[in-house]
Amino acid sequence: QVRLVESGGGSVQAGGSLRLSCAASGYAGYMGWFRQAPGKEREGVAAIQTGGGGTYYADSVKGRFTISQHNAKNTVYLQTNSLKPEDTAMYYCAAEHKDGESLLDFRSWFYWGQGTQVTVSS
Repeated sequence: QVRLVESGGGSVQAGGSLRLSCAASGYAGYMGWFRQAPGKEREGVAAIQTGGGGTYYADSVKGRFTISQHNAKNTVYLQTNSLKPEDTAMYYCAAEHKDGESLLDFRSWFYWGQGTQVTVSS
């Protein structure tokens, strides 16, 4: 089992930036970031293959968000730039997903953190 702890959320104005962190208790081959706004389904934001470094993004965040890793610390980051009010959500870190299934589908991931809130005001 992998335990995940997120940090770095907060409140910013539109156009601002936040850096989210996710510390894992052990190695995970894949890690991802998801978000969920009130009344909406959890959606994939970005994912990374920690061994090979391949990265994957939702169209809504391409060019604005960057997922990266610190291998020695089993930590994954999500740099969020040019934030918009529609980015407001609880952001969750996930680890390990089912082979062959979409990396941006929350149903294909096994382990989850408790989440960190991101609020963007206009």
